[in-house]
Amino acid sequence: MNAAFGDVTAVLGDDGVAEVEMHRPPANYFDAGLLGDVVSALAWADQQGGRAAVLCSEGRHFCAGLDFGASGRPTPEGLEELYGRAVELVRGSLPVVVAVQGAAVGGGLGLALAGDFRVASATSRFSANFARLGFHQGFGLSVTLPRAVGEQRALELLTTGARIDGVEALRIGLCDRLDDHPRAGARALAGAIAESAPQAVRSIRATMRAGLADRFAAALDHERAEQLRLMGTADFREGIEASRERRPPRFTGR
Repeated sequence: MNAAFGDVTAVLGDDGVAEVEMHRPPANYFDAGLLGDVVSALAWADQQGGRAAVLCSEGRHFCAGLDFGASGRPTPEGLEELYGRAVELVRGSLPVVVAVQGAAVGGGLGLALAGDFRVASATSRFSANFARLGFHQGFGLSVTLPRAVGEQRALELLTTGARIDGVEALRIGLCDRLDDHPRAGARALAGAIAESAPQAVRSIRATMRAGLADRFAAALDHERAEQLRLMGTADFREGIEASRERRPPRFTGR
């Protein structure tokens, strides 16, 4: 059984595992439309009796977040719509295993952390690179990153913008399993979840994620305000320009 939602396809197998795939290679930059398509695909899988889902993407990288080079500085309305879709994603009831090939960077890391589990390869790359672009983290990372790796490690990753590989990500809890083929590994984990009693899985998941969506939504309100404020600074303009030119940024504090 399969369905298409814009740039997202969903295939539901006989084992109850849905494969939800984003199709914007190679970097799979997102916008509100793409996130809305992911939410719709997961809802469809849930309605069709799916027991777990694999969120994956076509191309070299899982997701590089927003494409500032193409879309420029987001508008307040654009961020509100984008993050509205992010809240819908976190409020979904289907267990989600994220397959991370290549990079999960910035908002792409936020998208990966919105799922329940992450499977990566040793060469996968993770980075909360917002400070290296001159602005505040978004996509609820203020909640989901410390939930995965702890407050102190999250603070280090956010303030340095450090890039870590899959081996280090596994060590600190940013991903849950390593596999040379992340999608196959994610499908195996989702398959194991789907073999468990579905009502029990959902009950356990609801208990373990109690209050998460509300904390996520509240964090987004603060993150959005700080992002919009810092996007008006010279450092943000320098960070984006340096990223486009592939050179170290020269921040001045203005």
